[in-house]
Amino acid sequence: MKILFLEWNGFCNEDMKAAYHEIGHDVISFPFYPDNYRSDPAYEASLTKELHKHSPDYILTFNYYPIVSKVCNQENIPYVAWVYDSPYITLYSYTTIFPCNYIFIFDKEFAYEFINNGIKTVHYLPLAANTKRLDQMKDYTAFKCSSDTNAAEIAFVGSLYTEEVKSGFFRRFNRLSPYTKGYLDGVIAAQKNVFGCNFVQETLTPDIVHDMQIACPSMPNPDGVESDEYAYAQYYVNRKLTSIERGEIIRLIADTHPIDVYTHDQTFHNPNVVLHPPVDPYDVAPYIYKCSKINLNISLRSIKSGIPLRAFDIMGSGGFLLSNYQTDFFEFFIPGDDFAFYDSQIDLLDKINYYLRNDTERIQMAASAHDKIIKAHTFVHRIKEIESYL
Repeated sequence: MKILFLEWNGFCNEDMKAAYHEIGHDVISFPFYPDNYRSDPAYEASLTKELHKHSPDYILTFNYYPIVSKVCNQENIPYVAWVYDSPYITLYSYTTIFPCNYIFIFDKEFAYEFINNGIKTVHYLPLAANTKRLDQMKDYTAFKCSSDTNAAEIAFVGSLYTEEVKSGFFRRFNRLSPYTKGYLDGVIAAQKNVFGCNFVQETLTPDIVHDMQIACPSMPNPDGVESDEYAYAQYYVNRKLTSIERGEIIRLIADTHPIDVYTHDQTFHNPNVVLHPPVDPYDVAPYIYKCSKINLNISLRSIKSGIPLRAFDIMGSGGFLLSNYQTDFFEFFIPGDDFAFYDSQIDLLDKINYYLRNDTERIQMAASAHDKIIKAHTFVHRIKEIESYL
């Protein structure tokens, strides 16, 4: 098969191309940098020209873009979009229902919100890892030292979202009424203690949304049907909650254990936190996953049930994963055999203490998860699943 792959500066590009080549497919890369994801006549014309030039069997993008769907619908060619971000507002574009679309969402609960409403172009597809590449990354001695220890005990690689909370968008919410501020603080406090169910969007009453609209007006998209409740819950409240939660968890762990944190925000201070600049998730992060005794996954709270890419990369690297509770894990992996999860901050500390004392068990679990990734969760497996729908 021949695939036209629209590339932007995202994750998984090289792993996806390697899997296509392993299968024997022909991949043609074309840059994806329109001025607007919903409408850009100049880019639409260039993409149409590229389609006519190569006549691919389908177009592929990571994440979904209405502008691509419009071109594919006009040209009667399948458009495959594999969504690995959540929230993802362009999925609420009316173009989602175009028959050319094959949209795969990594978060099962999010995917079934569309499927259960009769959107036949949406499917559930978990993410993957390229174990062939990850297994070749062996020289990771540079990441074995953390402070004065011989090996990193606990590591977290990812954003603390403090940069976003400090941004202009979040500062505008300082204009909220005292009642709305208190209400949202209460929602965040309640949701922080609940795993496996996110109820933030359902708690945003019309009066609360109205106050949020005054503080930070939302502009409806001309081709979208997303609600203000969705936008404010997922892009504001859940992000702020994640920022609070990640900071609290890292500080809590640091009270008793050294922890290496690789993140953009270099202002985070705690005596037991070894702060590092952010690392490239493709070229560097796997070395950290391989040498850390415990790798944390603290999911962005807008991910309802899905397994984040970080978790697949940890397990695919042969690292030990300790994650917050996410229901999609249990379809493919066994807690206690392949990974560990926590459902409260107390449980998190208990699991950390337990697995730091039980090296053999921890190493066996990491190996078991790695084997399962090889057998069923590589990009080759996912491409075959995608093409079974075409």
